[in-house]
Amino acid sequence: MTAVIDYGAGNLFSVKNALDYLGVPHLVTRDQAEIENADRLILPGVGAFPDAMAMLEELELTGVIRREAEKKPFLGICLGMQLMFEEGLEFTPTRGLGLLPGCVDKIQAPGLKIPHMGWNELVYENDCPLLSGVPEGSAVYFVHSFQAQTQERYLAAWAEYGGRIPALVFRDHVFGAQFHPEKSGAAGLRILKNFCELR
Repeated sequence: MTAVIDYGAGNLFSVKNALDYLGVPHLVTRDQAEIENADRLILPGVGAFPDAMAMLEELELTGVIRREAEKKPFLGICLGMQLMFEEGLEFTPTRGLGLLPGCVDKIQAPGLKIPHMGWNELVYENDCPLLSGVPEGSAVYFVHSFQAQTQERYLAAWAEYGGRIPALVFRDHVFGAQFHPEKSGAAGLRILKNFCELR
C-alpha cells in the first residue's frame, strides 16, 4: 500500500488520479498509524516552504515522516521534494525534514521567467531506479520558483533553465522529483510506476 501524505498543501488529487490510472493500491492520509503501516510514502506539495513545514509540524507529522523515510521508499514531489532538504530559504530560513543534505533557494536564471513553468528535458547524472525505462531527454512538467542545492552524488537528473536545475534527487530509497510526474505524460507515469514497484 502506498500512502499519499495529506497535510493541506498538496496536489493530492492529481497524484491520486495518476495512481488510480496505474492501478496502484493507495490511500490519502494524515494518520500516523496508516503512514507507519504503508509500504511506501509520497509527499506531494505546492505552495511555500515555511507554510508547508508549519502545517507538518502542526499535524505532528514531521517525526513519523523522518522515521519512516529511513525504513521504506519515500518520494517527495515539487514542494514535497524541497521539504526533504535540511533548510529552505523562501521568505525566512526554515528547517526542512533533513532527508537529504542541502538547501533550497531561489532559482537564479537571469533573463528567464520565474517561476520556471513548462516542459523541460531530463539530463541524466547518476543511475537511479526511478528512471528505468524512461529515455534520457524525456520532457517533464515543472512549476517552481525555488530549486535544490545539493551534492552531485545525490542528483539523478537535471534540467537546463539558466543553469542546472535538479530535477530528480535520491539517496538510497529516498527520492525527490522537482517536476510533477503525475502531470508529465508517459515518462512521468513510468517514474511513478517504478517508484510504486520498489520494495
